[in-house]
Amino acid sequence: MCETTVAAMAGKPVLYYWDARGRMECIRWLLAAAGVEFEEKFIETPADMEKLIKDGRLMFQQVPMVEIDGMTLVQTRAILNYIATKYNLYGKDAKERALIDMYTEGILDLSEMMLQVVISLPEQREAKISLVKEKTKNRYLPAYEKVLKSHGQDYLVGNRLTKVDIHLLELLLYVEELDSSLLAPFPLLKALKSRISSLPNVKKFLQPGSQRKPPPDMKRIEEARKAFKF
Repeated sequence: MCETTVAAMAGKPVLYYWDARGRMECIRWLLAAAGVEFEEKFIETPADMEKLIKDGRLMFQQVPMVEIDGMTLVQTRAILNYIATKYNLYGKDAKERALIDMYTEGILDLSEMMLQVVISLPEQREAKISLVKEKTKNRYLPAYEKVLKSHGQDYLVGNRLTKVDIHLLELLLYVEELDSSLLAPFPLLKALKSRISSLPNVKKFLQPGSQRKPPPDMKRIEEARKAFKF
């Protein structure tokens, strides 16, 4: 029996992805915020990916994939929703969950745009960065600032921590990496960023040595592009 299967049976989720942020990082963030220890099995070669597919473990032949509670889950949103439900980070009723889902979709839209910058060809990168900055400043951050202003509470939904607060913090940190001046006009978002960052589990995840992944390395991305042909 492989080591990762033993870990999953022992109660620790096992995450299958590259040793990079990508579409797994929001899952790492949510598990960490919930105080859940997890293990990672990195896909290092095309053969690693082919084996997962051949073994029938990837329903749609793609990752992220997480082993948790005896299940093999794929699709980022499904994984996030399961974790949020299990650890009480998904609101108290259907109305709150609808708001959480709506706000989360906006975050994932902008996160996907940022991911496309990372994996884009060098000659396309500047144009994509300009578009991300424009959408960040004029569409997405004003929307979340408006939500916080509308109810005057410490969290986006229900005046308690939910998964969307964690997703938003992760996004705001990426925005700062891109251009820290983008956050300047949004005092309520800056305050939320500070507040969520100070929560014990989150603070621990932000420390050096955690399983949080560093900013993308363009040289490694180009090597991966050649190896995995994306």
